[in-house]
This record gives sequence, C-alpha cells and structure tokens, in this order.
Amino acid sequence: MAELKRHLGMWGATGIAIGAIIGAGIFVLSGVASGMAGPAVILSFLIAGIVAFLTALSSAELSSFITEAGGSYIYTDKAFGKFLGFVVGWMQSFDYIVGASAISVGFAGYFVYFIGIPPTAQNVIILVAIAMPFSLMLINLKGIKEASVTNNLMVWFKGTALTIFVLLGLYYLISHGDYSNYHPFFPKGYPGMISGAALIFFAFVGFNTITVISEEIKEPEKNVPKSIIFAFLICTSLYIGVSVVEVGLVNWKIIGASSAPLELALTVATGNIFILKFVAISALFATLSATMASILGGSRALFAMARQRVLPGFLSNISKNGIPTSSVLACGVAITLIIIGTKGNLELIASIFNFGTLLTFFFINLSMIQLRKKMPDANRTFKVPLYPIPPLLGIISCFALILFLKSNAIIAAGIWIVIGVVAYLINQQRQSKTG
Repeated sequence: MAELKRHLGMWGATGIAIGAIIGAGIFVLSGVASGMAGPAVILSFLIAGIVAFLTALSSAELSSFITEAGGSYIYTDKAFGKFLGFVVGWMQSFDYIVGASAISVGFAGYFVYFIGIPPTAQNVIILVAIAMPFSLMLINLKGIKEASVTNNLMVWFKGTALTIFVLLGLYYLISHGDYSNYHPFFPKGYPGMISGAALIFFAFVGFNTITVISEEIKEPEKNVPKSIIFAFLICTSLYIGVSVVEVGLVNWKIIGASSAPLELALTVATGNIFILKFVAISALFATLSATMASILGGSRALFAMARQRVLPGFLSNISKNGIPTSSVLACGVAITLIIIGTKGNLELIASIFNFGTLLTFFFINLSMIQLRKKMPDANRTFKVPLYPIPPLLGIISCFALILFLKSNAIIAAGIWIVIGVVAYLINQQRQSKTG
C-alpha cells in the first residue's frame, strides 16, 4: 500500500491547522454574517465555535489512535463500513474543494479592493480567483515541506494582523466610551443570530485538515491531538475578539455590505495608512494560506479513498518526493470549475461548503461513539472529557445548524452525494468483474 512521508512536527502541523482555520471566514464572511445577525454576530461566532469545538474534541481522540491519512473518511470507514465511509469521504473532499473555491473568491475580492479595481468588476474577480489556487497547486506539487514553510509565513502575517486589529479596536472603544453600535443587539432576532452562526461556521472548520494529513506528521498519535486543540483555542480567541471590535466600531448594516469589513472597521480606530494596509495585505495572506491548506486536505482525502479502492486508483499515485500528484491536480481543476460554475458567488459557495462540513462533523462524532464500543482497547493518548456528552451535543448541534442553511446549498450538496454514490457503485461493479 502506498504511503506518504512524515515530515511535519507538532508546530508545523499546528501552523497548517491555523492556516486552514483563519481565512475568508473572518476576513470576508464576518461582514456577511454581521448583516444577518447584527451585533448578535458575536454570539453567532460563539455558537459556531462551540459546535466546532465539540467535533474538535472527537477528532482529537480519534486521531490519537487512528493515524492513517484520510481523517473523517477513515474514522467512518472503521466505525460503519466502506459505503458510509465513502459518502463521508466524498463530502469531505468536496468540502475542501468548495472551501478552497470560496476562499479564492474572498481573496479575489480583497485583492481588487486593495489595488483599487471597482468591486463590480466581477470578471476580474473570477480571473484572480482562478489564478490564485492554480499557483498554490504548483507549490503543493513540490512537497509538504515547501507547502508548510510557505503556510507558516502566511500564518504569522495574518495572526499578527488580527491581534493588531483587536487591540487597536478595543483601545478605541474603551477610550471613547461609545457603545451605541451594539444597540439593538438582536435586530434580526434569534433566527438571525443562528443563521449567522450557520454561515460563519465556515470560519472554524480547518482544524480537521490535520487529521487528513496525519500520515505526514511525526508521532501523530501525540502531535495531531495537540495541534488540533492549540490551533482551535488560538483561532477562537482571535475570532471572538474580532467580532466584538468589528460591530462595535461600525454599524452592522454598513459592515454587512462591505467586501473588506475588517479594514473598513479599522479606519474608525486609526488613520495610520501603514497599519491599514498591513491588515489588508494580511487578509490576502490569510486567504492564501487557507487555500493552501484546503488543497492539502482535499488532495489527501482523495488519495486516501483511492488507496482504499473506492475511487479510481490513479488518484493514489505518489511522486518521488512523496506527493499524491494526481489528487493535487484533480483538486486544482475542480476548484477552477466551481468558481466558474457559481460565478464567484461567495455566500452560495460557503453555504454549500457548510452543509458538507456539518454532515462530515456529524459522522465524526457518531464514529467516535461507535469506535468507543467497537475498539475499546485501542491505545488512546487523548480522551474526550465528560464522555458521552460532547459528541452527543456535537451530533445534535450539527443537525440543528443544517436546518438554517439555504435550501439551494442543501440541494447542491445532495446532488453531489448522489453523483458520488453512483460513481461508487459503478466502481465497485467494475472491481467485482475484474476480481
């Protein structure tokens, strides 16, 4: 069986997780979510964070004793068998590809804003959105080390920018004592707050990338759980701080209509052009590193399924430097097609992504419970505290958030599942004929 090479340590893995989590969700979609929830978007972030953290705990336990590449696909396969494993893996790989498409569109919107092109120039946005993942795909083809070094540099930039944003914003709010933008706190009611949480959930899901590439991490049974928890806590702290500052500095209606909400909000707190441009540039780095991580995760998910013979075998081909080249190329092509097919509609792409991710997270929690029964003697270096409460709450909350997604997103994801099931059955039939 083809195997990947272990090049990453704990901090390298944590860097990739942070790179995957912090992207278009906070720099772009936070504005869209503010338009849905108003100042209650602060609670939307908190709700989405709690739901994601429940699954992060389950992923941490599962990754402590299952160290193959594939993440939720491998977990579901071991818990419930090949067919359900395929469905979850199919949605997982789709999520990464759709997520990279959404992040690429977010990057393009920020890029044209930064260089002064009118945001109505949709054709330019689409061209930029296509060019960016193509370039990152080429870096991925060079090797996991090169991808990790590039990613860590971008993570440093965006982490620093978000910290500056929060500190400057809080200083301004406290020193001026004007909190009028927080009222009314629930202008769209509780449904608006939950709808905002369902959308902004997109901003939390990257931690799962570490479980997908666990076969390329040194001592994965120890380093993967640590990386998941560290990355999640760092990113959630930044997110809550950003949401508090964002809607405090600028009226939520204005934030909701902006393609660059963080920079818009920061102009209230400071007129320093160097700080403003640093945040804008960091937004570009944020989306770049999140797309890099999505291509990493998506290609490894396809590779894992191909290696298990539930997808065509050519997707499991590995180059001399240990890279699943066919899977990386397949991800790059699929991202391009989605951007073109949706005409760069960020909200629609994000909603489709969230349905698939919530479904995947549903099965991660379910698999955790099942494997506690099925593999009770496995050497777990991390165990979910207060079991079985966190995974049960994770199952319920994932299902609840799905109900607040747009119907066209659910339909699009449903069509993708049907396509996958048909492809799976055809592939299984061919294998049975060839023996």
